[in-house]
Amino acid sequence: MNTKQTGKVVAAKASKVLASNHSSTLQKSLAGSVLSQRNTSKTTGKRMETKASNSLKSNRSSSVTKTFAASALSQSDRRR
Repeated sequence: MNTKQTGKVVAAKASKVLASNHSSTLQKSLAGSVLSQRNTSKTTGKRMETKASNSLKSNRSSSVTKTFAASALSQSDRRR
């Protein structure tokens, strides 16, 4: 079981991204994932792990996107 949760700062950024009309679909997807893991024991799913991993590898991803991706991956199922 994963005991990590999304922190306050990342959750606040994620909330702003979800409310913005200028955020990409990928950013909103990752933001939704990290917000859903705030104050819960939920873990990142396999598909979201793949999206997050690809975002971290990409030179085109913004720092905010990479922050969400790193948060999501840190909360993934360690057995995978």
